[in-house]
Amino acid sequence: MTYVVVDNCIMCKYMDCVEVCPVDCFYEGENMLVIHPDECIDCGVCEPECPAEAIKPDTEPDLEKWLKLNAEYAQVWPNVTIKREAMAQAKEYDGREGKLEAFFSKAPGKGD
Repeated sequence: MTYVVVDNCIMCKYMDCVEVCPVDCFYEGENMLVIHPDECIDCGVCEPECPAEAIKPDTEPDLEKWLKLNAEYAQVWPNVTIKREAMAQAKEYDGREGKLEAFFSKAPGKGD
């Protein structure tokens, strides 16, 4: 099992999860984070820290595309271990439907 970042992170990018991760397995895109599935130790400390509830265990149904997306972008985006502020519009986008299709960016974030 691993944990997976899902669509509600897009355009929010709260970084509370980064701060508590004991193995630094978060990677930063321009407008979301992903978890490297081979680095995640399944401890689960990140899941309750996410204000947007955008982190799920991969045992939940219908997360295959998110596991694939996390694995793909963890290979190309920079590692992030330091919590920064969420995106300015995070509250406005939290809970919005269809964010993957409408707002996902393949561009990398800043990293550490």
